[in-house]
This record gives sequence, C-alpha cells and structure tokens, in this order.
Amino acid sequence: MAAHTLYSEIVSFEEPAIANVLFGVHNVHLQLLQQASGAELSNRGASLTIRAESPQVCQRLCNLFVQLYTLLKQGAALSQQDMVRAYRMLEADPGLKIAQVYRDAVFVTTPNKTVTARNLAQKSYLEMLQKHEMVFAVGPAGTGKTYLAVAMALSLLQQHRVKRIILTRPAVEAGERLGFLPGDLAEKVNPYLRPLYDALYDMMPQVKVAGMMETGIIEIAPLAFMRGRTLNDAFIILDEAQNTTHEQMKMFLTRMGFGSRVVITGDISQIDLPVQGNADPRSRSGLVHALQLLRAVPAIGFNLFSKEDVVRHPLVGAIVSAYDRTEK
Repeated sequence: MAAHTLYSEIVSFEEPAIANVLFGVHNVHLQLLQQASGAELSNRGASLTIRAESPQVCQRLCNLFVQLYTLLKQGAALSQQDMVRAYRMLEADPGLKIAQVYRDAVFVTTPNKTVTARNLAQKSYLEMLQKHEMVFAVGPAGTGKTYLAVAMALSLLQQHRVKRIILTRPAVEAGERLGFLPGDLAEKVNPYLRPLYDALYDMMPQVKVAGMMETGIIEIAPLAFMRGRTLNDAFIILDEAQNTTHEQMKMFLTRMGFGSRVVITGDISQIDLPVQGNADPRSRSGLVHALQLLRAVPAIGFNLFSKEDVVRHPLVGAIVSAYDRTEK
C-alpha cells in the first residue's frame, strides 16, 4: 500500500502569550481545525507545525493562522466557532482578508454592544441593510437574520435616521393551539413575539426597552395589527415571514411609508401554514410567492443564507444538515 506524501509547514510566532490564545486552551482550536481540514497540527511553544496531504491545505492553514494571529495582536476576540468559520471562508475564497469580516465589518453599534458580522454572508447582509430600503433575508435558524436586523434598527434609531421601530410576525401555530393559551388576544400572541424581545434585551437594558415601548418608539405586534396602517420614518421587521399567506405578505409590503426601511426574514424550510390535502405548504407561503414575484425589482435586496452560515452553537449547524438530508 503506497504511503501518502505529507507536505509540511512550520509557522513561528513572536509572542508566546498570543500564540497560546491562538492555539486555544489545551490546543482546542488546533483540534477543531484538524477535524475541519484533515491536517495534522502540533505545536511546540510558539511554533506550529502543519502537515497535510495537500499543499493547498498547508498553505491555507498557514494563511489562516497568520491572519488570526494578527487580529489577536490588534485586540480581537475569537471563539472556537470563529476558528472553523474563518477556515471555511478561506476555503471558499483563498484571497480573503479575514480582518474585513471580523474587524472592518464592525459598524453596527447598539446601546449595549457593538454587533459584528461573523461571516461573509452576514457582512453582505449588513451592507445590504445599509444600502436598500427593503431587504429579504432567507435562510435556516441561527444565521442571524432577525438579530442583525434588530441591531441595524437600533443603530439607525440612535442616529435619528428613523423615528421608531416596528417588529411583527404572524401568529401561526407550530403544533400548538392558540385558543388554549390564557388571556386576551395580546397575551395569547405574546409568546410568538418572544424572539423579538430576546434580541432587543440582548442589545438594550430591559428597563429602557419597556420605556420605549410605552412611548411607542418600539412597537412589537402580531401581523394582523398592521392592516390599514401607513408606516412613515420607521424601521419595520417582519419575522417568520414564511408563515404569511400571499394576502398577508401583500398587505404588509404595502404598509411601507416615506423614510421607512423594511426587512423581511424567514426560513422556507419551516413553513407551519395549514394546508388542504396533499398540497405543498410552500404554495401558500407569502414569502415564497414574494421571492418569485419581486426578484426583478432592482431596489429590493435579497440575502440568502445557507446552513454553512449558522452562527449558533456548532451543533445547530449539524442538526440543520441532518434534517435537510432527511427531508430530501
């Protein structure tokens, strides 16, 4: 049996303390990148040895570690997920400057934090949110569609470029029964709006959010409450748009007034609309219909995320992939 030729590279770093951060606690970053690349990674002090069957993999890892080391020297903080994500980005674009994603793309500031693009898809999305008055963001759970839209809304509100934020989503039941929930209509739909509250509370003190909701600067409401309104000087986000009907989507899109921004987010693999017989749920989805109908409108931005863009716990990406394989 023929032995595989191993290509080898050694990368030495000047500052051992930063090199230790780069390699991770107990070399956990090296272990993750070994799994992602198939290469052998070992270190001695501040020197890293890379062995791989492909010279391209060797070169890619050298490039990766040099760029990430520079970012760490400049004060960046990198998580375990960031290491693998950065490798995947270089795999897709060998000439990529990672700093453009992890550092230069830090331009959305909210009261509690500065929100950073964590991959190229998010960078593209944030740039699109700045450029277009209407943006569709479609992709699986965990890609940051709603979170980044809320961050941009708060940022523009701080800059006085919009006067209020309106967050809405359809109250479609995913296996539960809305009628069995206690309380009046507002209390019944409140659990469906919880993800929007979670995003706000992560970026702004809860007391401040409550105050802005009392004064109407921030409004969170089910989609049914949007009918008949014209919304001027507002940042409007429709979440879980895959669960709108054609009529609801048309109604929502025509609420847009002067000086407003509109973002529509959804995941067409998670449509919970009831259907008759063996009909495809996609045929009823207002999001699917709008994507087909409005593609040719140049003023509208479309950002499509894939499972590779998931930025939650690594298991979330694996779970999304497993479900995709089963459904196919």
